[in-house]
Amino acid sequence: MARFQRRAGQSAVALGAPSEIQLGLFSRIGTITAPKPAANPAEPARIIFCLTLAMMGLGLVMQVSHAATTLPLAAFREELVNLVVMRGMAVLALLGAWWIGLARLRPMIPALAVIAVVLLLLVFVPGFAVAINGSRRWIQIPGLSFTIQPSEVARVLAILWLARRCVDLGDRVSDGLRGYLPTLVAGLVVTILILLEPDVGSTLLFGVAWMATMWVGGFQGRHLAVSAVSCACAILLGAASVLGYVRDRLAVFFGEASNDQVARAAEAMASGNFFGQGLGQGGFRNASLQYMQTDYVCSLVGEELGLFGVLVLVGLWAGFIWNGLRLVRTVKDRFAALAAFGLTVGVTTQAMIHLAVVTQLSPPKGMALPLISDGGSALLATCLAIGLVLGAARGESHPT
Repeated sequence: MARFQRRAGQSAVALGAPSEIQLGLFSRIGTITAPKPAANPAEPARIIFCLTLAMMGLGLVMQVSHAATTLPLAAFREELVNLVVMRGMAVLALLGAWWIGLARLRPMIPALAVIAVVLLLLVFVPGFAVAINGSRRWIQIPGLSFTIQPSEVARVLAILWLARRCVDLGDRVSDGLRGYLPTLVAGLVVTILILLEPDVGSTLLFGVAWMATMWVGGFQGRHLAVSAVSCACAILLGAASVLGYVRDRLAVFFGEASNDQVARAAEAMASGNFFGQGLGQGGFRNASLQYMQTDYVCSLVGEELGLFGVLVLVGLWAGFIWNGLRLVRTVKDRFAALAAFGLTVGVTTQAMIHLAVVTQLSPPKGMALPLISDGGSALLATCLAIGLVLGAARGESHPT
C-alpha cells in the first residue's frame, strides 16, 4: 500500500495535480486529459454548462419538429407546452444541484442511498409499478401525473454513496475483505435490482459507471478486472438465456436476423446526406419508424440535419467528456472529484451507447440520448447529475 501511494503521489506531482488528491485519482485519468489542466475548475465548468444548454436547445428543436409533424394541432400545442415545461424544470434542477453542491449533500448520502434502493424496489410493488412493453422500469407515485424511472435516479445516488465510501475507507481501500468485497456487493445489489426489471442496458450502464468509479477511487485493478469481466459475462449469458428479445437483438447485430426498426433508422440517417432534409421535412417518422423522438433520436438528427448535424452532436458530447475530465483533475476535494468523475462517466456512457446503437456499432438497445431525447424523469436525473458535477467546481471557490 505504501509503495502504491508513493507511486500515485509521484504521478500526481509529475502531472501538476494537487497534492490533496490521493490513491492515484489523477495518475489514472491524467494521461487522457490535457497535460496542463486549468488551474481553476470554474473554466471547464462554464464550458460544460454551455454545452449542456446547447444540447438541451438542440433537443427541444428536434422534439418540436417531431411533434409538429406527427400530432394533430391540439395535441401538438399540449405537447409543446409539456416539452418547454419539462426542459425548464430540468434547467432548474441543474441550477439547483449546482448551487447545493456536493459538500452539502455529503452528510445526507446514507439516507439518499436508502431512498435509491426503495425506489428500485417499488417497481415490483402493485400500485406503484408501471409496466410498459413487458418491463417494470417505471413507477408512479399516487397523486402525481408523471412516472419516474428509478434506475436513472438510483445511478446518481449510488455514485455519490460510492464516492463517499472510497474516501471513508482511506487506506482500507486496498483491503479485499473489508474494503473491496463489501463495496462490490453493494454495487451488485443495485445491479440485480435493475436487471430484474428487466433492463439489461441500464444494468450494464450502471456497472460501467460503478466499476470506473471504483477503479479511479483506488481499488486494485486486478480485482476490478476479474469482477467486471465475470459480471458482464454472467449478465449477458443469463439475459440471453432467459430473455428472448436479448437473443433476437444479438442475432440482429451478428447478421443472423434482420430488424425493421434498426434498418429503417439507418436509412433515415443516410437519407439526410450532408445537410439533411430540413427541419420537419423528414418522412421516416410517418413511415413505420417508431421512437425517433426517444431511442432513435440520433436518426432524426441525421435525417433532418444530415451528417453535419450528427457531427455537431458528436462534437458537443466530445467537448462534454473532455471538459468533464478536466474539471475532475482540477478539483482538490477527493470526494467531490470522485463523485464528479462517476457522474460524468454515467452520463457520457449513456450517450455513447445511444450513438453506437443508432449507427449499428452495437446490438440494438432502447437507450435515450441524454439532453436530446424526449423524457421526463430521465432528463431531470441527467441534469441533476450534471448540476452536481458543476457543483464540485463551485465547492472549490465557495467551500462550505
